[in-house]
Amino acid sequence: MVSDDPSTLAVGFTAEPQNFDFTTTDGAAIPQALLYNVYETLVKVDEHGDIKGLLAESWTVGDGGRVYDFHLRDDAQFSNGEPFTASDVKFSIERVQQDWTISLKSAMDVVDRVEVVDDHHARVVLNEPSNSWLRTMTTRIGAMFDPSGVADLAGDPVGTGPYDVESRRRGDSVVLTRNPEYTRLEPAYSTVVLKYYADATALNNALLSGGIDVISGVTAPDSLPQFEADNRFRVLQGTTNGEVVLAYNNRRAPLDDVRVRKALTYAIDRKALLNAAWAGRGELIGSMVAPTDPWFEDLSGRYPHDPERARRLLREAGHESLRLNLRIANLPYAVSSAQVVASDLAKVGVHVDIEPLDFPAVWLQQVFTDADYDLSIVQHVEPQDITTFGDPDFYWGYDSPRVQRLLDEADSGPAQRYVGAMREVARTLSDDAAANWLFLFPNIVVAKTEVQGLQRNQVSESFDLTQLRRQGQR
Repeated sequence: MVSDDPSTLAVGFTAEPQNFDFTTTDGAAIPQALLYNVYETLVKVDEHGDIKGLLAESWTVGDGGRVYDFHLRDDAQFSNGEPFTASDVKFSIERVQQDWTISLKSAMDVVDRVEVVDDHHARVVLNEPSNSWLRTMTTRIGAMFDPSGVADLAGDPVGTGPYDVESRRRGDSVVLTRNPEYTRLEPAYSTVVLKYYADATALNNALLSGGIDVISGVTAPDSLPQFEADNRFRVLQGTTNGEVVLAYNNRRAPLDDVRVRKALTYAIDRKALLNAAWAGRGELIGSMVAPTDPWFEDLSGRYPHDPERARRLLREAGHESLRLNLRIANLPYAVSSAQVVASDLAKVGVHVDIEPLDFPAVWLQQVFTDADYDLSIVQHVEPQDITTFGDPDFYWGYDSPRVQRLLDEADSGPAQRYVGAMREVARTLSDDAAANWLFLFPNIVVAKTEVQGLQRNQVSESFDLTQLRRQGQR
């Protein structure tokens, strides 16, 4: 351990937060560290994808899905000593609409107003019914803030969670300590050190040598046998929201032709790719849906590996030979996947130029913002991000009135229609070969055996420290 104190835990990560302000800074690293641990939400999502109360003890939905009444805990307070009340709910939601700059803020556009009924009763009124809004409140946009605690979000977060940020060493670590104002169930570890490693080997060695107690997510699956054979450690494997996607630029010829997109999809042996890129650990999926989503169905067999069919479709489209750029995030899984993609496509007459781009900065600008690419590979980790295919301006360049209509019907229509409409969206995306969903990233956590309560599935944005306990502790 970093410390001999049994109340201190050290967790190893690969992606370090640029700062602590997830209201203006995109990326997964900030909510991974702070959500649920430092900042709490009215509701949270558990490892099975179910919505549970957090700062809201209970809630009711009325007026055909337009009005949410949240009944709040009366024992929550911020780390600066201020009590948490319904006024903070109003402030936090309105601040998303007015001051946040990240793209996720658009999920709050559906809110018409927030009413303070009393200190422990907040009412949220939507412009129209939304079956997805409550679930988005489990993400970072549902984080609750104190008006007097937002002056330095990048450097000094103020939340109601069990932990407070004590210190940061850039390029090395973030130290969380127990929030003295937190009066609910005390966390098992009074200090948690979040350690950051740029190299998978260094991360593994840190656990083997006792420098850390937990690897939050294995980035080199070939290394797992050494941990599985060592009784000092436990290996947990579950699922995530992280779809590894071979993106097709749908607005750019020849990828605006569905026959070409289907041909590329048939040409790639995704099972072989999973074996090569992630040691076979992960799950094949057929659309932008994780198994923990309520509308999941197995579409992974829709495009079996069929090079001859791929060649036939390319001939029909008038593209017996093609040259495409593949601009990828310079991350191990993307680099390994790109090699398989290029090899398989070459067999059907498609030459691929692989261009690794520095991630996140260069990839975000060139691919995500400018959409200057033919093909790309990156992992999409946001919960239920299938809705991005309803935005023609998103970097997919996918513009389907049918998908846009179905997404609108799913969200604003009767609740009982929600799951069925979302399944239709997923099937339509698969039929259109809107992208090629290579595999779903597994959640693989390795920890010393005495660390208990780790989540098998990673379906929220948070690496949730609140459920951890020491061996023998209830």
